[in-house]
Amino acid sequence: MNGAQAMVKCLENEGVEMIFGYPGVAICPFYDAVLDSSVRSILIRTEQNAAHAASGMARVTGKVGVCAVTSGPGATNLITGIATAYADSIPLVCITGQVNSELIGSDVFQEADITGAAESFVKYSYLVKNPEDIPQIFKEAFYIANTGRKGPVLIDVPIDVQNAAVKKFKYPENISIRSYKPTVKGHSVQIKKVMAELEKAKRPVICAGGGVLLSDAQHQLREFARKYQVPVVSTMMGIGAMQTKDPLCYGMVGNNGATYANRAMNEADMLIMVGARVADRAVNQPEIITRNKILVHMDVDPAEIGKNAGPTIPLVGDAKSIFEEMLNIDISCNHQEWIDTLNGYRESMKLKRNPDPAFVDPAEFIKKLSEKMADTGIYVADVGQNQIWSCKNHIVKNGTFMTSGGMGTMGYSIPAAMGAKAGAPDRQSVAVCGDGSFQMSMMEFATMCQHDLRTKVVVMSNQYLGMVRQYQYKTYNGRYSVVDLSGSPDLSKIAEAYGIPFIRVTNMEQADEAIDRFLEKDETILMECVIDPMDLV
Repeated sequence: MNGAQAMVKCLENEGVEMIFGYPGVAICPFYDAVLDSSVRSILIRTEQNAAHAASGMARVTGKVGVCAVTSGPGATNLITGIATAYADSIPLVCITGQVNSELIGSDVFQEADITGAAESFVKYSYLVKNPEDIPQIFKEAFYIANTGRKGPVLIDVPIDVQNAAVKKFKYPENISIRSYKPTVKGHSVQIKKVMAELEKAKRPVICAGGGVLLSDAQHQLREFARKYQVPVVSTMMGIGAMQTKDPLCYGMVGNNGATYANRAMNEADMLIMVGARVADRAVNQPEIITRNKILVHMDVDPAEIGKNAGPTIPLVGDAKSIFEEMLNIDISCNHQEWIDTLNGYRESMKLKRNPDPAFVDPAEFIKKLSEKMADTGIYVADVGQNQIWSCKNHIVKNGTFMTSGGMGTMGYSIPAAMGAKAGAPDRQSVAVCGDGSFQMSMMEFATMCQHDLRTKVVVMSNQYLGMVRQYQYKTYNGRYSVVDLSGSPDLSKIAEAYGIPFIRVTNMEQADEAIDRFLEKDETILMECVIDPMDLV
């Protein structure tokens, strides 16, 4: 067995069924070894999308996503995908090829210090120097990626290490890293303090972040909210922690959130932040959430607690484990008056839109689309105006909502939806993007067609980089700079080029029939919605 074969054997031991990547000479020994394994290779069309696709797979399966690319530009192209996963705490193992060990540092062809370049965006990175270390390194990488606060781990493997003989292969059964001991179980004293405060609270609110979904704690959260009648709001990454139509779900908070959700946070006398970073997009004035209220901050990453807002009760641990323990503590509380107040806010503060009937109304269209989607459908929003319309209007049933929240990476939705479909082939997978983000990833239709990853794509087309145009409209009095997307392709011809069906929707009268056709079959299909270029989120 050589190093490359050992790498593949490690993946098999971890139960990896699929890797996304792009080959090159420095990773060729690895890809040659993959041919003789049970692991399926998916050839994506640009490297950063390998990480996005692995991210989509990880988010629907709960397993570590894997991608593999070559050295130099292959590795540097991957960085955006790694950073996107890091910002949203998505577990990935990213494998890169590297030049011969003795040539590292001599600036040879396609050499890049990828472990150094990616240092800010990984939980940990390895440069493999000895082929005998491969089993231990891979075991550690998968463990680090998918425990504690999850995230990407990079393994850089020189080509000579891949080709070198491995004298004895033994994959570790267990792993123990002295300097890495993530806390899962919450401190029982702190948990009792939280429940004692909840019993006294008159206006409690739970703010659910992405950590709820990453720990698969949404069912425990819902049970907790219903048992103690606690209203729930969410960050962008926490959308889906509560089903949209649950009476206790009050929407997304933040700059682009629902007014009544933000008001609920501000007026609460007890705020339980779960798996959320208290970052600027959700809470742009941290002092407000600490004023005149009990702040509980629950997170698996102790570094996040107190970073942006000082909690009254810090609680380190896994959300699922903590909610299960809290559900076993019986307290008496009645929050109906508070819920009635919030219901009044929800009704009186509904966003009122006045869309131009000559175009598709993106807000109403997304509501119709999500209502008609399969109960367990996967909806992936891109970045830009389409993201905000999606966050505000998508209706989560028993499916999954995904987007790039922390990094806000345009072009994320198509490869992520494709990876989600690969990980959950029996589920409907829909990407919703703008015409700007679409053109960053439209080449992945080739991947879908080649590997039979039947992904549906909606393009909200307004011929602008809509979110930047909106910012320039408000900040620079409509003085627009490099946001005009003139010269964009005819999307019907793009669909024809890839041999896939195409639907164009120009107004809401066509919407119902078009959505039905779009969702009718399990197939790759492209739909363009022509929206008002001057519409605002």
